[in-house]
Amino acid sequence: MQYEGQKLRHELKYYINEGVYLTLKNRLKYITYPDENMVNEEGYIISSVYFDDIYKTAYDEKNSGVRFRKKFRIRAYDYSDKVIKLECKSKFDEYISKRSATLSRAEYDSILKGDYGFLAQREEVICKELLAYNRTRLLKPVVTVEYLREVFVYPHGNVRITFDKDISASVNTVDMFSPDYITTKVLPEKMMVLEVKYDDYLPANVQRVIGMATSNRSAISKYVMCRENNGRVGIL
Repeated sequence: MQYEGQKLRHELKYYINEGVYLTLKNRLKYITYPDENMVNEEGYIISSVYFDDIYKTAYDEKNSGVRFRKKFRIRAYDYSDKVIKLECKSKFDEYISKRSATLSRAEYDSILKGDYGFLAQREEVICKELLAYNRTRLLKPVVTVEYLREVFVYPHGNVRITFDKDISASVNTVDMFSPDYITTKVLPEKMMVLEVKYDDYLPANVQRVIGMATSNRSAISKYVMCRENNGRVGIL
């Protein structure tokens, strides 16, 4: 399914505990396979610098359940600056889509320093859009979200099942490459987030496997929980 030229996917989220996680993982290994990007069976670290404007639009729209919304972030993996992505994740009622552009370390550093001017020279729409939001709404980084992601893939329906563990928020700086960067966990011990993403349909065998967790579906936002945790809501 597409909306205004963007590919749309379903995204379901659930809070689960370690017991449910271990049971689901044991069941999933019979019908899915690990994502090729996992360096080991524990998964990989995702660090995302999230943006918001002077009106707290991203924060307030999520909490208010606005059906059509979007937020910007910069994402890297396993504390490496080899692959840095600027992303815009959009919500279209029950569907999501994502656009992205690759950033160099120098471009990342420029944004963190508040210099967005180079984005005018980039061809990607997402780059020009971030620049426009920065100039008109003072959009800037407000929190970094970090977690360990374990991923299982099922080809039919293009299904990705992820376990996001040790979800943490930046404390003293949003710069994930800074030597002073530290984080603090935002969920109780042994609690995590299960996410199920798929295209047009969720195969019946996958539904049966994850069935034990589906009673705890929630409108989860790692961005919101981490921003509330670091005490920077309303501080820009």
